Amino acid sequence: MRYGRLAAAIGGIGAAVLAVAGYQAPHHGQPTAHTRHARLIKTGPTTTAECEQELGIACYTPAQIQRAYDLPALYARGITGKGTTIVVVDSFGSPTIEHDLGVFDRSFGLADPPSFRVIAPEGAIPAYDPANSDMSGWAGETTLDVEWAHVIAPGASILLVETPVSETEGVQGFPQIVAAEQYVLRHYHATVISQSFGATEETFPDKGSVEALRGANIAAQKDRVTMLAALGDSGATDLRLDGTTFYTRPVTSWEASDPLVTGVGGTELHLDANGNRTAQDSAWNDTYNSAVSEFLSGGLGPDPDASGGGRSILFPRPWYQYGVRAQTSGARGTPDISMSAACAGAVDTYGPSGWSQTCGDSEATPLFAGIVALAAQEAGRSLGLINPALYRMAAAHDPGIVPVTSGNNTVTFLQNGHEYTVRGYRAQAGYSLVTGVGTIDARLFVPELAALAG
Repeated sequence: MRYGRLAAAIGGIGAAVLAVAGYQAPHHGQPTAHTRHARLIKTGPTTTAECEQELGIACYTPAQIQRAYDLPALYARGITGKGTTIVVVDSFGSPTIEHDLGVFDRSFGLADPPSFRVIAPEGAIPAYDPANSDMSGWAGETTLDVEWAHVIAPGASILLVETPVSETEGVQGFPQIVAAEQYVLRHYHATVISQSFGATEETFPDKGSVEALRGANIAAQKDRVTMLAALGDSGATDLRLDGTTFYTRPVTSWEASDPLVTGVGGTELHLDANGNRTAQDSAWNDTYNSAVSEFLSGGLGPDPDASGGGRSILFPRPWYQYGVRAQTSGARGTPDISMSAACAGAVDTYGPSGWSQTCGDSEATPLFAGIVALAAQEAGRSLGLINPALYRMAAAHDPGIVPVTSGNNTVTFLQNGHEYTVRGYRAQAGYSLVTGVGTIDARLFVPELAALAG
């Protein structure tokens, strides 16, 4: 599945009248990217004050996010991701991504990445059709992934890997994406691969069908490449195979549930105009936020807009989660770590349709890909599977890991004329099935991870 949050606006510059919307459920059988988008028709990026006035939500710029994660201290000593490569994988990609990244960088005073390449190892990408919601959704996803990985690690090279079809969820998985990743692992020196998509575990026929798709994860472990994947954007539930209805019980998604992958969940930041925190981070859950529902879909909700997380039905608890067995029981628990994803604190992006406000676990994942690139530069090597290090750091109470102790991913939604509530998990000190081991202070986290991983 492609996990996404998308809404468009109409009207003059600065108008706050939202047209349709937002969460556009994926078509039958498509992997879903974890993002949501909204757009105010403007000629430049939107400030926090403008978003709060016009949309009733906050939105943030690169400088605010960099400040929030304590990144300037790393940049000041030359830790920018130099010498590393972030790989972003998306179906279809965006036909204007090189131009759009340039506009984004100039608008925020960011330097271009030292190298930005786009490849399509699985075949030519079909012509872009902006009326095709699948293509436009993936274009928005690509925009977010590339621009915000670059925000965090401005000195890292970026390799965008596009595939020519939207893969089939559950029934056939996403073999082209896996094949493209295997190509990258054979032919490029990747540091970290960012995947903002997944499929609800229950949509696969059996575990064997998932095992058949793990080739890239296994190869990445061997090659010491870090694999990341977003959790879903529907809280403790997620979509069924029809791509339009939700499970009425807790579920989670693969690839984030793969023990060889770091699952990235979402938090909500509370920032002032300078990026200083006005409150501690909380687990992302906008289900009951009427301003967000209007922002995304023009309704008042409730809508299942929250960070995913839960216990896998496909994978047993890996050895590195033994210390959090009280939360995971005998299963692989997700997520492992979390960063900004809330729609009540969206980020600015510039894509084929202009400036947008974007949110979802697809935001958190490229943000963390940038963090991994910084840590790899600090270490002077690729880090590979970082999960054992994350849990060791958490157990040792390393200060780079910041606890998230408020919020949950319980969601409520209307479906087939009935209202359902799927009870999720509460954030807490230590590990939780909504924010993992917590979030980060990059100034401290990056050298800590560099010392332990790889």
